[in-house]
Parts: sequence; structure tokens; C-alpha cells
Amino acid sequence: MNMTSPIPVSAEEQPANPSSRGHIRAMRRSDIPAVQALFTRAFHQAGSAPDFAAYVEALFFDNPNYSEADSSLVYDNGKGAINSAILALPMPFSIHGRRLMGRLLCAYMSDGTAAGALGAARIARSLRASQVEMCFTDNASPVSADHWIAGGGAILSQESLEWRRVFRPLSASIPASGKIPRFARSGLASVLSLADRLILRWKPSILPTASPDCLAKDAPFSAFLECVPAMTERFSVRPIWSREDFDWLTRMAAMNGHLGRLQCRVVESKGRTIGAFLFFANPKGSATVLNLLCEEGCEVEVVGQMFASLAADGHAAATGMVLPFFMNALMRQRRLTFRHRGYFCLNSRHEDLAQAAKAGQIYVGGLASERWSKLVTGF
Repeated sequence: MNMTSPIPVSAEEQPANPSSRGHIRAMRRSDIPAVQALFTRAFHQAGSAPDFAAYVEALFFDNPNYSEADSSLVYDNGKGAINSAILALPMPFSIHGRRLMGRLLCAYMSDGTAAGALGAARIARSLRASQVEMCFTDNASPVSADHWIAGGGAILSQESLEWRRVFRPLSASIPASGKIPRFARSGLASVLSLADRLILRWKPSILPTASPDCLAKDAPFSAFLECVPAMTERFSVRPIWSREDFDWLTRMAAMNGHLGRLQCRVVESKGRTIGAFLFFANPKGSATVLNLLCEEGCEVEVVGQMFASLAADGHAAATGMVLPFFMNALMRQRRLTFRHRGYFCLNSRHEDLAQAAKAGQIYVGGLASERWSKLVTGF
């Protein structure tokens, strides 16, 4: 939920022009060109890709949980222009056993004008904690995070971190941003790969060790979904994925070829499934782990086997979002680092939800976040 144009403190205090009919409303399909222009301006041409409009329509209007009540919001200035917007994806959650529709907030945009600042401030006011069932984001900028706190929301510190486990040190050092020219990148990768093989012969302990009596093997996405009920039952707040929801999410995630090919693996111990994970495979770079599940008490074994299998694939490194329940297992790994990627923020008028999230009793991230979205990494 990054926002590049800060809202002036006085914006919320400015009265609307009496002749203006500016108001907040649900985003319509017909608004997509205007939202694309906003996105392009706010995020430095990121929205100029030819398939951007079709992707936004599919993501925010064709999802199984779409409803106008839980949709994206725009500020219509009443004169035919949209000056600010926030994109929102509805996601159902279980909160202490009751069903609630959460909203994943994906992009908070303003056109940089006074009208845009006013509209953005009004949108922010409409999403205060006291007024929403559940709104969250895993990619907020410092400016956006400040507005969450001012609106009564919370920042979840551990979920705001990203872990990175290196398998091949030199290959992992190649920037993923494309700063190296393509013609030079292939040759450099080959040289560093050869050097890594020599390093690993000399110091094989760099690679993760497989967990005893465990096996990670490829599986259909449905195998992950089958693990969800039992392996997320321990969390007071967790996503509700119907078959339709899950199939749609994995289909949309698979469209993000920039991250690699979306895959599923299960972890078995003595023939019994004790964990599962979804990840983007990119053997020439870093694997991106979306979701990890395991039986309670099997965190160390599942995390260890996950890393061993990704290293065996030839990945230079693996990255993913931190969740408190497997922090202990992560910290047992060598060559693992943490970095701040974006603020994970949450708003809710339900105190039991907020308290459970702050206590680490929430299962989010991956498909229950925007880590897979092309809005973040694909354009």
C-alpha cells in the first residue's frame, strides 16, 4: 500500500469547496483508465505496461469475493476527474470462528495536487480502525504506516520483515533489479556459478541440511489446500479459502512470471504429510516462498526440509515473509538475514481481532497478501 505523494497534515482540515461535489465512491470498471494514469504517475511509469488495465480488471472485479461494499475506492472530484484512489481486494477470514470479509489494500495513490491530497485524506479517514471490519496491507510505506497509526491501526513488526537464506553466495549477489546489462548478465552468472561450486566443495556446510526422515516432493496446488484446515486451526485469525477462492488466487499468482513459476511441495515424514509450501521457482536466482504450513511442533523439520529442497533445485537463495510461528525454526538456519521490506499494517473495529494479530495469532502472507501481485513486482 505504498503512497509516493505525502498528504499534508492540514489536508483533512480543509473544507471542501462549496461548489465542489467531490466524494468517495466504489471504483467502477469505467474508472480503470483514470486509475492506470494515477498508478503510472505515482509509481514511476509502472502502470504503463500494455496489459495493466486488463490485469487490474481481472484482479479487482473478477475475483470470487467481489462486491461493491468491499471494493476499491476512488475520490471523484465531481468534475469528471479522479484525483486519488486505493485498490482493495476482498478476502474472507475466520476470526475466532466467525466469518468476516477482510480487505487487502494494495495501492494508495494521489495525483500530487491539492485536490488529490484532499481526496487521499478523505479515503484514509474512511478506513479508520473504528469504521472497518478488517483492512490490512503488507507493503506500506513509512507515510502510509503513519496514517494507519493515526487512524487507530497497528503495525505488526515481525510480519513487516522479510527473511533471506543464501545457498550460493556469489550467485546470490547478482542484483535482481536488472542493473547489469542482459548481454553481460549471462556470462557473469556462469562465472559466479562455477566459483560457487568450488566454494561449496570447500565449505559444504553453507548448504542447508535435510531434516532426518523427511522428504519434500512436488504436489498439485490442491495438496496445499487440503493441508490448510488442520494446519491453520491453531491461529485465531486465518484466511478462509474455498476451492474457488484458492484456484483463483493461484491462477492470478501464476501470471506473475517475473518471480518465476509457481509450484507446490509437501513435506512428508515417514509417509505422513507434516507440511506444505507454495513458492515461485527461479533456479537462476532466488526462490520466493509464498506460504508455508506445518503441523504444530514440526516447524524445525519442515523449514529445514524446505530449504534443503530449494537449495537442491539450484536456487542461489530463497526469500519470504516472516511469520512468528516459524521464527525459531528460521533462526536455526545459517546464512540467514532479515530486512525490512514494507510495513505490515492492520485496521479493525474488532478488538479481539486486533489483539490476536498483535499476539502473533494470525496466519497471513503469501496468497493472503499482495506478495504475488504483478502490481508489486510484475510491471
